[in-house]
Amino acid sequence: MVVAVSELAIDLRNVAKTYAGGVAALRDVVMQVRSGEIFGLLGPNGAGKSTLVKILLTIVRPTRVTGTLLGRPVGHRPTLARVGYLPEASRFPDYLTGAQVLDYVGGLHRVPRVERKRRAGELLNLVGLTGWEHRPMRTYSKGMRQRLGLAQALINEPELVFLDEPTDGLDPVGRREVAEVMRELRRRGLTVFLNSHLLGEVERLCDRVAILAHGQLVRQGTVESLTGEGSRYELRTAGVLTMDAELAGLMESLGGRVRPDPDLQATVIDLETGRAAAVQPLLDAFRRRGMTIEALIPRRQSLEDYFIGVVTPASVSMAGSTPPVDGPPSEPATLRA
Repeated sequence: MVVAVSELAIDLRNVAKTYAGGVAALRDVVMQVRSGEIFGLLGPNGAGKSTLVKILLTIVRPTRVTGTLLGRPVGHRPTLARVGYLPEASRFPDYLTGAQVLDYVGGLHRVPRVERKRRAGELLNLVGLTGWEHRPMRTYSKGMRQRLGLAQALINEPELVFLDEPTDGLDPVGRREVAEVMRELRRRGLTVFLNSHLLGEVERLCDRVAILAHGQLVRQGTVESLTGEGSRYELRTAGVLTMDAELAGLMESLGGRVRPDPDLQATVIDLETGRAAAVQPLLDAFRRRGMTIEALIPRRQSLEDYFIGVVTPASVSMAGSTPPVDGPPSEPATLRA
């Protein structure tokens, strides 16, 4: 499906970065991020995730980039005033208070002083730090520092915010709180670009994801569409299965594998299809034989399983010929080093 340019917060095509010595960090990356979604960027260490984000923020100069950010060519500096950023392992001076950190960052964004104060109070409440605004950073836990980092990324009221490992170092409660903040940002219409190595977190939060490996885009699409590629059914019947020619043919067509379960006096059949309609003829055949069907359970692979499967060398070697799941991008503007 082709997405209208007006609906895209990021529209990239042909992004490349080669460092000194010929090290290719990114190779012809194509990516689209829709406005108002939580988008997850995944990849093994060294895949090029941070390099891609820093190119979009003009921190790293690309070898080549064709694309737009919030409707303007990548590298258009005034547009960055509409962007927020939480870098990985952000640091602030220990002697500053939470309110002073937000005031300082707001000043860098040229937010008027009165407006900075108003926004600071709202953001500290949003990230659960109300009451800590006048305490120095040295009294903050790691999780509190991370939540303050999230608040400073929002001080300029951005339309698009980049979050690099926003739950790094947080306990389960802290991760849940930050996840709820991201959902609230989506409800407010912000676009959230999440760079995370926590695949379970990405699976729960993100509307769509992209996977990078060795500097190449391997896959892009909704979590459901990607993990659905490996969906299957598990069928459990009572008693021991007696096979005949018809059943054997039906199960072969579905990639069926039989696993007797003598402890429960049942038979488990793994079916390599996620289509309910394809399973019906086999169920009908069991019913005609008077067999009891105890359960038909849909099984969907996790994002982690899918991720491991597509970042193998064989998968990556095909990435150059693999278009994004959502379809080709429009023709955007070009910037060269």
